[in-house]
Amino acid sequence: MATTKRKGGASGSERTNPRVWLYSILLTLQYGAQPLISKRFTGREVIVTTSVLTCEVAKVVCALILMVRDGSLKKVFSQWTLVGSLTASGLPAAIYALQNSLLQISYKNLDSLTFSILNQTKVFFTAFFTYIILRQKQSIQQIGALFLLIMAAVLLSIGEGSSKGSGSSDPEQILFYGIIPVLVASVLSGLASALCQWASQVKKHSSYLMTVEMSIVGSLCLLASTTKSPDGEAIRQHGYFYGWTPLTMIPVVANALGGILVGLVTSYAGGVRKGFVIVSALLVTALLQFLFEGKPPSIYSLVALPLVMSSISIYQKYPYQVKKKES
Repeated sequence: MATTKRKGGASGSERTNPRVWLYSILLTLQYGAQPLISKRFTGREVIVTTSVLTCEVAKVVCALILMVRDGSLKKVFSQWTLVGSLTASGLPAAIYALQNSLLQISYKNLDSLTFSILNQTKVFFTAFFTYIILRQKQSIQQIGALFLLIMAAVLLSIGEGSSKGSGSSDPEQILFYGIIPVLVASVLSGLASALCQWASQVKKHSSYLMTVEMSIVGSLCLLASTTKSPDGEAIRQHGYFYGWTPLTMIPVVANALGGILVGLVTSYAGGVRKGFVIVSALLVTALLQFLFEGKPPSIYSLVALPLVMSSISIYQKYPYQVKKKES
């Protein structure tokens, strides 16, 4: 009975709960600022795998601190089971790991514009799997809002990626190693996001605990990959903290806090809202580039801004209404 009530009240709480807006705004700012922070404070010599692994460790530490702060640590771990952990966090973590591998393959074989546009389809797949797994329907107006969001994402992708060339001119390679991997990755992203939402909203799995579990699983997968990867060889040759400075921790911690915010947004607002956050963050990046680097926003960004604002407003204003059956 409690689960049914939670699912039925999700739309209303999503519109009125101030925490939803706070987490969404903070995540938008983090996503938007992360590219500039990483560019400024992460040297070219830093081995990518070490940065990602350290970020995962920072996520675990931050999540544990927050659980201690709200007094849930002892209760959460007293109720922890391996089966529950693998069901709630293990499967999404494995899916995200596979998704990231596919994105890396695709990015090398597609121009940035095509990659960015195809990557935005994950918003639709998130809505699809949310309906399949959680039976969370979208109103006609919300579906229209999702199309507006995709249009804005396409415009932003054109503005940011049109000047970058493709990594391959072979049509078959572009199809099988570019287009198909990014589309499969979008499907996996939607599935993993819906599973995380299901775990937090239906199974009542703690968002912070999911962060800890998924970070551990992701780190183990990453450590396993270093046995034969170029990054693993670089770590063995130069050391784990090769190229690091004290300032390198700034983007690492910022990224870790963003990871925790992702879990909170998914838990309180759902995976579809995260799609709005990601596209809105592209506008924040354009604004910050103008403020700190003097790079004016493109005409595409200026056109995309009202589209994003309209899509968010429509999506919030016209939730799906459940028709009450007469008994």
